[in-house]
Amino acid sequence: MLDLLLRDVRVLTMCDERPRAHSVGVLGGRIVGVDDEVDAAAARTVVDGGGAVLTPGFADAHNHMVWYGLSLAEIDLSACRSLDELYDTVAARAAQLPSDAWVIGSQYDDFVLGGHPDRAALDRAGGGRPVWLKHRSAHMCSVSSAVLDKAGILDGTATVPEGGVVERDASGEPTGLLAEQAQQLVDALVKPYPVEELVRAVARASKVYAAEGLTHVTEAGVAGGWIGHSPAEAAAYQLARQRGELTVRVELMPAAETLHPLVDDLVGLDLGVRTGFGDDFLRIGPMKIFTDGALSSRTAAVTEPFEGDGGLGVLGDDPEVLRKRIIDAHRSGWRVAAHAIGDRAIDLTLEAFEQAQREFPRPGVRHRIEHAAMVRPDQLPRLVALDVVPVPQARFLYEIGDTMRKSLGEARVPWLYRHRSFLDAGLRVPGSSDRPCVGTGAPLAGMRNMVERTTSAGVVLAEDERVDALEALRAYTTHAAYASCQEDRRGRIEAGMDADLVLLDDDPTAVPTSAIDGIGVVATFVAGEVVHGEESLSYAVRAD
Repeated sequence: MLDLLLRDVRVLTMCDERPRAHSVGVLGGRIVGVDDEVDAAAARTVVDGGGAVLTPGFADAHNHMVWYGLSLAEIDLSACRSLDELYDTVAARAAQLPSDAWVIGSQYDDFVLGGHPDRAALDRAGGGRPVWLKHRSAHMCSVSSAVLDKAGILDGTATVPEGGVVERDASGEPTGLLAEQAQQLVDALVKPYPVEELVRAVARASKVYAAEGLTHVTEAGVAGGWIGHSPAEAAAYQLARQRGELTVRVELMPAAETLHPLVDDLVGLDLGVRTGFGDDFLRIGPMKIFTDGALSSRTAAVTEPFEGDGGLGVLGDDPEVLRKRIIDAHRSGWRVAAHAIGDRAIDLTLEAFEQAQREFPRPGVRHRIEHAAMVRPDQLPRLVALDVVPVPQARFLYEIGDTMRKSLGEARVPWLYRHRSFLDAGLRVPGSSDRPCVGTGAPLAGMRNMVERTTSAGVVLAEDERVDALEALRAYTTHAAYASCQEDRRGRIEAGMDADLVLLDDDPTAVPTSAIDGIGVVATFVAGEVVHGEESLSYAVRAD
């Protein structure tokens, strides 16, 4: 007897041999078959889909779940259209807080506001409180004098980490803008977060993810560096899972700062834990290594200067330090997820991967380049030769495409967040959001952006890089599974795969492109269990 039978559904299996089906059977958290393989079987629970569309569960190959969950409790500055509006929003929140409380906001956009928040204005808006406002790119933040004072920046006692920038005005005074690794000076004042606070953040994010059809996410940086929130961050995920508050499968990327020498010239985590440790619900993924910054902040490491004020961006550390870090992680059995946005950072990363494979061959390791934002034509064959997985975010084209276009100039626009070129070269491209950076992380919105590649101003960026809706769906299903080396477990609807499924009220491969992100998620299943939309399902048979 089946645990679950979904019938009268339009199934997009993502299998070439059998692309469509009308019913799916589930037993023990796995799919046991479709159509005639299960139609005659009895089931404890039977759901009549009423013609709704069933696809494999969506995956986000690069997100920041804890960070997003925390941001849900912060001031959302994304709607602010002027600096005055931002200051008023900060002042309104500050008025509700104790005199020594931190005022924390996120998602401000200097391009929209006309500049970054002014330190003196933040002092006034916050009433002298510490004010910490995070840029939508996550590679910059603006802070008040109280924060600069606590961090030792005003009196000059702070040591700015390599790869960090403390902006100063013409007189040498800090403006309050901190970029890249300099943000660690603020992090040190608030971290580590209590584990219980992180559990609440995971729970908040989990509800949103399930409602968007997400069944698997990769958390791109925990436990260390400016991207992590606590050395015990993995414990928060374990606790959330034990309490039933984690509804999606999670792969955790430890930040490179957590690496330390072990034995036999190996580096890693205590007990020798490395990529693959865990189970099919919560496991350790690649090691996250930052090699540069971001395009919107002009801190990405590029080979030719940015337009206007120029500059070549910044690397995350000394080039030799970064190269050794990547090679050491490779040698020690880790898959590497290198954050590399600018073409200069991508060069460095590919050189390190090439050297690592020469000296310590590991066929089929599938290292990743997170973002791979501006890939030159000559870099494509090197990616293919190394079987590197590029992890771009199509949503960025809409949210900050106009800013990137202005920073890079028209000649480099064809290199931005490629998709079709990667596929034509033989690479697989997973869907991802980098949420909460930049904008929404909803998979259906990301699919629309892959198809349209249109900025918020209506400009199409690199039209030749567009893909069709089926390829966009593949990115969030089969290709995302490949990026996690789990294509044998998820990403398709066929016997033996995890019963991670999403029921939609329309077909993303058939509706007009502009309607893709308006499709509703009726229900989400993880291991055959409903994690969202229970009230929307029509049961023909329902187990007690």
